[in-house]
Amino acid sequence: MILVVGAKGMLGRDLMRVLPGDVRGVDIEEIDITTPESVRRVILTLKPRVVVNCAAYTDVDGCETNADLAMAVNGEGVGHLAAVTREIGALLVQVSTDYVFDGTKGSPFQEDDPVNPLSVYGRSKLLGEEQARWNPDHLIVRTQWLYGLGGKNFVETMLRLSTERSEIAVVDDQFGSPTWTVDLALAISELIENNCRGTYHAANRGICSWFEFARAIFAEAGVEMTVRPQTTAQLGRPAPRPLYSALCCDKLTRDTGLALEGWREALATYLEKRREAGLS
Repeated sequence: MILVVGAKGMLGRDLMRVLPGDVRGVDIEEIDITTPESVRRVILTLKPRVVVNCAAYTDVDGCETNADLAMAVNGEGVGHLAAVTREIGALLVQVSTDYVFDGTKGSPFQEDDPVNPLSVYGRSKLLGEEQARWNPDHLIVRTQWLYGLGGKNFVETMLRLSTERSEIAVVDDQFGSPTWTVDLALAISELIENNCRGTYHAANRGICSWFEFARAIFAEAGVEMTVRPQTTAQLGRPAPRPLYSALCCDKLTRDTGLALEGWREALATYLEKRREAGLS
């Protein structure tokens, strides 16, 4: 049985649909990963062969003022999962982020590139990676710029703002790969099915700025919106961001045969699924 922790989030919901075989999900109502006793109770009762951890504190700016909470959820909580999964001989799959990198490389980051997180969020997720490795049977999947149904994300924010205003400013000096949670779920499923271990990157193909991503969202959705470029410095957010954090996913393709679709194609499919769900 595969257990998805954080099953009610964007990625968790898609994993529940995509993962093969017997899949169960738990969320904060059933498990608190910051509490060792809660983790032991759930894992020892269900005895899964695989645990996929999607539980995370993902408010990047909020982490700057709530560092203890970020470290407890994104870091130490993973350690509790690692300890119990190691005890029962289960694989631990930990979802991580491009924010473990500083964005100064100038080309897509590979799995073995040096890490150097700039923010509390990035440091907390790096701690989570380190904690996951306490279970030798682990799989760390770094991804970035996630969007999907049923959660707060950039695509939904842009579509909401299009109903409130006719002009918006979006940063044009941060570059990465927008990633649909369905495609990430497929990548995680393939990694598990192919018995992969260690660290992998998984993101939709292609690279763009948030500015370019915003313009694509409005174009694909058929929405008239003026999008102005601005710099990260002009935006003035509390948490520093890596300016170029695209991820090289060649290892994923080499070891599973899966090459994720381009980000623009994924976005078009997502918007179509959204319309089918009556959300536009």
